Amino acid sequence: MALDAELRAAIMRSVDEGFDEQIAYTRKLVSFASQRGEEFTIQDFLYHDYEARGFKMDRFEMDEAALTAHEGGAPFSDTHSRAPIVVGIHHPREEKGRSLILQHHTDVVPVGPLDMWEHDPYGGEIVGDRMYGRGAGDMKAGAAANVFALEALRRIGLQPAATVYLQSVVEEESTGNGALQTFLRGYTAEAALIPEPEDNMLNRANAGVLWFEVEVRGIPVHVREMGEGANAIDAAYRVIGALREIEARWNAEKAEHRGFEDMDHPINMNIGIIQGGDWGSSVPAWCKFQVRVSIYPGQKAQEKLKEIKDHVANFSRGDRFLAQNPARVTQNGFNAEGYYLEPGSDAENTLATAHEAAFGEKLKSFTTPAYLDARVYALYNGIPTLCYGPISRNIHGFDEYVSLESVRSVTKAMALFVAEWCGTEPV
Repeated sequence: MALDAELRAAIMRSVDEGFDEQIAYTRKLVSFASQRGEEFTIQDFLYHDYEARGFKMDRFEMDEAALTAHEGGAPFSDTHSRAPIVVGIHHPREEKGRSLILQHHTDVVPVGPLDMWEHDPYGGEIVGDRMYGRGAGDMKAGAAANVFALEALRRIGLQPAATVYLQSVVEEESTGNGALQTFLRGYTAEAALIPEPEDNMLNRANAGVLWFEVEVRGIPVHVREMGEGANAIDAAYRVIGALREIEARWNAEKAEHRGFEDMDHPINMNIGIIQGGDWGSSVPAWCKFQVRVSIYPGQKAQEKLKEIKDHVANFSRGDRFLAQNPARVTQNGFNAEGYYLEPGSDAENTLATAHEAAFGEKLKSFTTPAYLDARVYALYNGIPTLCYGPISRNIHGFDEYVSLESVRSVTKAMALFVAEWCGTEPV
């Protein structure tokens, strides 16, 4: 049943009344340097915060065996986070509405050289409409919005009339295993809402992602006899060239994949880390590089990884040195399939109504070639999953920031969505 105009207005006023507190809360979250493996303190903070707000609490570790056995699970490594997953659970007095998962991740990517930042990466500095900081957009503003959308209802004496699971996960930036663990734990609902920074739009489709490492061995000699050795770094460049052929081929297939047809370059292959050699005057004996590549929805990650391995092996057979010293390809992270959100679900229609009330304009959708935890809920929970959130810029870059007015309006839309989707009852 649609919200009446008076309740809609009261909910949006309540978001405004609590917005200063929401900004302060977001700055607190940004202050945690929660890079991969260092999310313990922010997860502990959120556990105690949710508990104080009246949620029933669940905190659990990731199950390596179960995750790696699942088709969407990624391999563990020495750098895999061991921080816990935190879930706050709201149960109504009477279950009258539809259940909901509100999800966010707290892990952030490294900041890089500090002298290339104008603003403190963990300061949450505010300049005009912008809050700066690593994770301000991706996605600590969304984490705060999950809390304050519910607080907006509580402030006017209401709470959801359905079960709501507030999930705070890690490993979104590296494997997606945190979100998958919530599924393996048994959590599900009738819809999920994830406020990633999506420019006030709904994400319609996203790419799957693979991470892998390539290692090439060479033959070291002094550079004066360079021609008698084999330079592993030079050989690695040749392998990278072969991988670019895969990237070009997959991009040429975009017309076959719904949601990606009109994108200029939907498949992005990034050489993210390269290391090699031991001495500037020695022909390098080794080179390793790490790769991230996207795949289309509906494609299985392991099948695409095999395609990559086969292509590298075929290339190596035609290379005089690599034929005797083949490159080794090892998966070291994401093993994720993408998804496509079918239009027309009740959840999407409910969000569209809420968005129009908050923004005064119709909800738009788009496709992203990035990874999103939404894939877990869409593919494995099998529920409508709404990835929708505020305007942010420079995510994963220097001076990342989020638009506060965008956050305000998105939080209004989220609170309206919760009220209509779940229904309401007195606190």
